Order: sequence, then structure tokens, then C-alpha cells
Amino acid sequence: MTRSIPITAPAADDLPPSPRPVESRSRPSRRRVTAHPVAGALFVLPFFLVVVAFLVVPLGYAFWLSLSSKSLALGTRFTGVDNYVRAFTDPLLLDGLLRVVLFGLVQIPVMLGIALAGALTLDAVTTRFAVAFRLIAFMPYAVPAVVGALMWGFLYSRTFGPFADLPTLVGGDPIDFFSASLLLVSLGNIVTWAWTGYNMIILYSALQGVPREMYEAAVIDGATPVQIALRVKVPAIKQAISLAAIFTVIGTMQFFTEPQIMARFAPQISAGYTPNLYAYNQAFAYSDFNYSAALSFALGFLVFVVAYAFVFVNRKRGAHS
Repeated sequence: MTRSIPITAPAADDLPPSPRPVESRSRPSRRRVTAHPVAGALFVLPFFLVVVAFLVVPLGYAFWLSLSSKSLALGTRFTGVDNYVRAFTDPLLLDGLLRVVLFGLVQIPVMLGIALAGALTLDAVTTRFAVAFRLIAFMPYAVPAVVGALMWGFLYSRTFGPFADLPTLVGGDPIDFFSASLLLVSLGNIVTWAWTGYNMIILYSALQGVPREMYEAAVIDGATPVQIALRVKVPAIKQAISLAAIFTVIGTMQFFTEPQIMARFAPQISAGYTPNLYAYNQAFAYSDFNYSAALSFALGFLVFVVAYAFVFVNRKRGAHS
């Protein structure tokens, strides 16, 4: 008689550790590696073609025009940098450039100051009227610049405008908004009206990203709302303020639409009132496309230098602070 021995499974702890499966690392095939750059190039190709067709080629053609001159006797000939030398010594261009710089030195701080005050007010006021105020403040930016300039031209008019005769109600003389002494102020008012809301929304959006704990800490320290606005909120959004200032400086250097439209109401706005207006009239009023191209590239270079200098100064001030 044989005795049966029960067969039991060994405990898991008694089993020797099973060897870990070796992960098979298959090397990517050469075909798979080379397929990604091709696919990436195909995705980029439409954008590249658009950039070449609508940016590189027109800029290259305009630059070639700026390096040549055209006359009835000699035809088109290569003249090198003669057009650029003429541009930087042109008194009409320099006068217009000085006028735009003076305009920007006054208009930019005023507009950004109003935009900052509006953004701080919107951030402090949380009623339902804040939404309506944001829409109203942003509305002038949605109006085309041509329409806005025409509208203000009618409002400034001494014939049918409502503002010119207001001083006569108190015995004064009518205001001539198109006079030489008030023309830049009138233009600055149009630009400020159109762009303050845009800059205010940029600054208000930056304020929404500031941690609320900073405000609460300032309140606990006993800071007043004005002190919180000036010493907490404004320093916290200085990068956004710098960005808005750079955009405004670039836009001021491209000052064109408002004086072009207001020239219908103010005859003293000459063909060279601003540098952009001067370049435009050289091309389409005097058919000097070569010199107009040189003026455009010279202005683009000046805008780049001014914008870079502004960024450089801000970085230096930020590093020292």
C-alpha cells in the first residue's frame, strides 16, 4: 500500500525571484527617423511660401528700387546709397520726423497715463458696470481709423461742429481746431481717443494676473487703496506697461492715417507733414518710387532703432531696480 503524498504549491516567498523580462529595445528604423523631418517640412512649406511670396519678395524688390533711380533721359540705373543720403539730408523729412517725435513725447505719456488710470479703476471696481465700461472704452479701437478721423474732422469743423462755437457762449472767440497752434493737439486727441481703450485692456489683463495675496498683504499692512495701486499694482505690471509703450512708440512713428484724412480740413498739413505721409506722396503724388522706397526703408530702420533703444533702456532700469 502506497501512501499518497499531497502536492501543495510552494509559497510565493519561497520561490526564487523570476528574472525580469528583458525589454526589447528595437532601434528605430532609418525610414522612420527620416520621415519626421520630411513631414515637418511639408507642414512648414505653405507658411514658408506665403512668407516668401508676400514678405521676402516685396521687400527685396522695394530694396532694389531704393538702390536705383529712374529718369526719362537715363532710364533706370543703379545709384547705390544715393537715395539714402538724400533721405537723411532732406529737410522736409527731417522736419516731419521732428514733428512726430515732439508729438509722441506729449501724446504717448498722456495716453498711457489715462489707460493706466482706467485699468486701475476697472481692477478696483467689481460692479456690473465695469463690464459695460470696458466695452465702451474698447469701442473706439473697433472703429476704423479713417472713420474716426472723419468723425472728429466734422466735430472740429467751425461750420457744423458742436465744439468750435462753445467759447462764444461765454463771450469768447470760436476755436479753430485746425489752426497751426492747435493742429497737433487736435490730432493727438484723435489718436488718444482711438488707442486708449486698447492699451487699457492690455494693462487690465495684466492686472488680472497679479496674485491677490499681494493685495491682501498690503491691506493687512495698512496700505490705502491709492498706495496699493501705486506701490503694488503698478510695479507688478511694469512689463505690460513697457509692452504697451513699445507698441505705442512704433505706432507713433507710423503716424499716417489721421493727418492724411485731416488734410481735407486743414490745408496746412503738407505732403511732408509726417515721414510716412512724405513717403506716400513721393510714390503716388510725384511718382518717385525709388526715393519713396528709400524713405520707407530709412523709416523702418529708425523705428527699429527707437524700439530697440526703448527696450534696452527699460532692461537697464529693470536690472538696476
